[in-house]
Amino acid sequence: AARFNQDNYVVVDHHTYVFVGDGCLMEGVSHEVASLAGVQKLGKLICLYDDNGISIDGEVKDWFADNTAQRFEAYGWHVVDDVDGHNADAIAAAVNEAKASPLPSLICCKTTIGYGAPTLAGTSSAHGSPLGDEEISGTRGNLDWKYGPFEIPDELKEAWDCRQSGAESESNWRQQFAEYASKFPELAAEFERSVSGELPSTWESRMAELLKETAESGESKASRNASADVIGVIASMLPELLGGSADLTGSNCTIWDEAQPISDIAPGGNYVYYGVREFGMTAICNGIALHGGLIPFSGTFLTFMEYGRNAVRMAALMGIRNILVYTHDSIGQGEDGPTHQPVEQLANLRSTPNMSTWRPCDTVETVVAWKAAIERQSGPSALVFSRQGLPCQTRDEAQLNDVARGAYVLRDAENPVAIILATGSEVDVAVQAYDELSGEGVAVRVVSMPSADVFEAQDPEYRDSVLPPSIRCRLAVEAAHPDYWRKWVGLEGNVIGLPTFGASGPGAQVFEHFGFTPEAVAATVREMI
Repeated sequence: AARFNQDNYVVVDHHTYVFVGDGCLMEGVSHEVASLAGVQKLGKLICLYDDNGISIDGEVKDWFADNTAQRFEAYGWHVVDDVDGHNADAIAAAVNEAKASPLPSLICCKTTIGYGAPTLAGTSSAHGSPLGDEEISGTRGNLDWKYGPFEIPDELKEAWDCRQSGAESESNWRQQFAEYASKFPELAAEFERSVSGELPSTWESRMAELLKETAESGESKASRNASADVIGVIASMLPELLGGSADLTGSNCTIWDEAQPISDIAPGGNYVYYGVREFGMTAICNGIALHGGLIPFSGTFLTFMEYGRNAVRMAALMGIRNILVYTHDSIGQGEDGPTHQPVEQLANLRSTPNMSTWRPCDTVETVVAWKAAIERQSGPSALVFSRQGLPCQTRDEAQLNDVARGAYVLRDAENPVAIILATGSEVDVAVQAYDELSGEGVAVRVVSMPSADVFEAQDPEYRDSVLPPSIRCRLAVEAAHPDYWRKWVGLEGNVIGLPTFGASGPGAQVFEHFGFTPEAVAATVREMI
């Protein structure tokens, strides 16, 4: 609205309604999002609370005794308390009051679950179990409902039929938008493009140019910093890009020079300071993606993905574009120790259906990962980046093109007897081991696999060209849980991974302690062949 609305032309103007129950407000995520909504003064947000005092285990008074109205008032919300949830006029009046408030609103609707049921009304038995024929018959009598199953009386159908009024509202909006387009053609075209999800016509050429520039510069840097560079370029092309971080902006490198933070007095910004709210942040980005017209991305440490895990899973289940930036991707992040060092999180992400996961090894793969994430509209993408610096690998043009296929041959030999697979920071470890083995006359291939799911989607011919079935001597190297890699190395292969939690210390020393060194990789290959 802040971007597109003009004087006398309001093309974006709607409310968002949320329906919650007692259980919803017990969940911790309700605190995260409601707290932030109050700070942001989201006056277009109206939440109707079905206060029936019942959850699956029974009456909630023994485990949920909050004063919900006061709780939300403390967040800075407008609260309409003690509304009869069975009275349509009372609810309508409450909604109108909420619409008039500049604050987010909570409407507390007092209801009886299973209303009208002779013996089950107001009990947990009405929560999810069928009432049964006898109870249904009694309910019909108590509600004076004389109609058959799925029979809707004409007068009620007509009262609730909004097709004509909806069509009139849409027609009025379209007429206004036509006038808007004649007066602000560039804004109108941009509005239609962003709402449709279409990328600008210059997208492909500019990203190809960026990839070429990045490869030619050959700059060594942490992939989180490489990500920041790419974000800046993408943001200049996509005004609909909306970034944010859970209190780790500087560490995640998710902000760019031209970014404008969103606040209650600056709603037209493009960056959200989410605070320490990983679950809320990820869920909010799900909602933004479902709304359309914006492309959300958010950042936190990879290990803190666990706090937002349910929302991550829901993004995949719903098939929406939610870009998840996870930095500090391994024990390489060092001194913070095991509490901050991810181990099982990569396997978790990779095993989530419809999740695309990228772990780039350098600046070049980072460009490709971001491009893939922006273009993927059928599900979320997890972009996993390092804290520590990574060297830029040399590639020819064919290899550069093959990065987008998820895995490719980075180093090769004539008639290789072994394959080393690696991702992220361990790719350079594998390349150094390759150099050592090649110097000894051992023919080895190095495969960089930044995105296993993208590689799996390639045609069998390409997959076999990268990982020939005849080469059974395969070693995967990744500073994460090893079990995921068994499918790629097979029964005759091996994995240098991290089956335990990490340790506190300088990143390079921790890597050496757990055997992620060129010498250890080379020694393992020698043993295997």
